[in-house]
Amino acid sequence: MSLADFETLADAHNPTLRQANALVRRSEEQARQAGLYPNPSAGYQGEQIRGGSYGGGEQGGFIQQDIILGGKLGLRRDIYEQEKKSDQIGVEEQIYRVHGDVQQAFYDSLTAQATVQLRQRLLGIALDAVDTVHQLANVGQADAPDILQTEVEAEQAKVDYAAVQRQYLQDFHTLAALAGKGDLPVCPLQGELEKAPELNAEQMVESVFTGSPTVKRAQQEIVVAQARLKDARREAVPDLQLRAGEQYNGERVSENPVKPVGAQSFASASINIPIWNRNQGNVEAAEAEIERAEQDVLREQLSLRRQAAPLAQSYLSARFEADRYRTQLIPRAARAYELYLQKYQNMAQAYPQVLVSQRTLFQLRISYLMALHDVWRSAIALQNYTLSGGLQTPTSSGSPTTSINLPAAGSQE
Repeated sequence: MSLADFETLADAHNPTLRQANALVRRSEEQARQAGLYPNPSAGYQGEQIRGGSYGGGEQGGFIQQDIILGGKLGLRRDIYEQEKKSDQIGVEEQIYRVHGDVQQAFYDSLTAQATVQLRQRLLGIALDAVDTVHQLANVGQADAPDILQTEVEAEQAKVDYAAVQRQYLQDFHTLAALAGKGDLPVCPLQGELEKAPELNAEQMVESVFTGSPTVKRAQQEIVVAQARLKDARREAVPDLQLRAGEQYNGERVSENPVKPVGAQSFASASINIPIWNRNQGNVEAAEAEIERAEQDVLREQLSLRRQAAPLAQSYLSARFEADRYRTQLIPRAARAYELYLQKYQNMAQAYPQVLVSQRTLFQLRISYLMALHDVWRSAIALQNYTLSGGLQTPTSSGSPTTSINLPAAGSQE
């Protein structure tokens, strides 16, 4: 399987991506609910029902409707619309988190796979060395210390081989979990570890600083806070309550013949007077929230710079190290091993020295793999804006409340 295969699996099955999209839908529906007009009320009204000495009474029904003034419904809806935009940025952010973790885990596993292959070769060579030393001992060209040393080398190779196999299994299962398929059977990976990305480290630091979805989301939170402030200022505008109805008045207007007043209408209109409560506390709180959101943008930018700058240096250091292993150390160690082997074959060099040079060559190759691994880790982190947490629950600027603008009277939030 390739990296693209795991990214495709993650896009389809990683639960945090579905959660992030669900947050967008939640904000969208909250915006719809916040803008709904209040329901009218209908009821019964009766006065002087027993009639008293007049022998009458007033009974009837009414309709009542609250008229929302000042554009408050639109402002309430806009708060959740802005939260929806924040959650949409959150989806982008979570994609980087998931893909970054999947890429890191893939190259962890690919490195472990390559190390398994090297350790397997080294184990085979160590076992061959044991046989060779025993044969040399039979002809008097090796003694007991040589035999013991090669046997120790072989046992150590077995331990190292088993350890890297376990490491590969561990890394693969981590990769499968991040892809959302924890039960994925272990299989070989297809990738080119040596084709590490070539980055301009300084430009990458600036792109992390300026283009990160984390910063974009923090900037959008300022817009959300501003929408809350606009709404808080407008909430002081009172609503208009209208009421109208029809009733029957049984009071007599003449006694002979008896004639009641009969049908009559009534209406009322009222509005509260914002004298004591002008929502001033909520306005001040909303202004403080804007200040907090503005400072959060600066905090995110500084935090990203603090993380990205060391990553850039780690990338450059690992890149230099990998290049030196590839162009200088490994070729020289390979040549030294060839020369020692030729000398041994010409009976001019003891076999243990051949083993030492061979072991050195393989250790350098393993170190080269580790350097490539470090190059990939730093590069992936920079390319994904240092974001990680592919299985952490996405966050939202809103809340999961289901009591926004309830149908019952007096339940506006």
